[in-house]
Amino acid sequence: MGRYYHTKESVDEYIKMAQGHDGKDAITRLKEHLPVGSRLLEIGSGPGTDWKLLQEHYKVTGSDNSKEFLKHLHENYPEGKFLKLDAASLNIKGSYDGIYSNKVLHHLEDEALIRSVKRQYEILGPGGIVCHTFWHGKDSEVYNDLFVNYHTDEGIGILFGEYFDHKLFHFYKEFEKADSFLYIGQKRKGLST
Repeated sequence: MGRYYHTKESVDEYIKMAQGHDGKDAITRLKEHLPVGSRLLEIGSGPGTDWKLLQEHYKVTGSDNSKEFLKHLHENYPEGKFLKLDAASLNIKGSYDGIYSNKVLHHLEDEALIRSVKRQYEILGPGGIVCHTFWHGKDSEVYNDLFVNYHTDEGIGILFGEYFDHKLFHFYKEFEKADSFLYIGQKRKGLST
């Protein structure tokens, strides 16, 4: 991954660009599958927009791999718990009831995403829920010095299907019709990792 999220200037630029975009719809759908009050890990909290919405319903631990975003999060949400965390390795102790990300996992190359999905399965408690949004499409590109890996619902279904029972695929518009989709899955019982 590039250095885009690792400078103050790029983080400030991203925060301005992302204004008006949040995961409110995804969080509403998450609440249909994950009980209010559950322990939730957010991967890639970025500016904290979704963290702020999530913490109204869940016991949220936020995270990011960017020191600049973590600095922003600690300054703007001093009551929050935020960890420096890589989305692929998820080197974290403890267990969660749910894991959430909004347009974060698309920065992982295929092998790293496979590792992340397996690790998510490992750190979720029984019946745990994953809720992630992705850009819909095929191929990949580098945009603003960032790797962006587009996904199809079929591809994500296969990838998560090894560890999770599918609960929801929902297409929506971020900028253009059906350019994005939400995936919600529930941890499958009795698999060994």
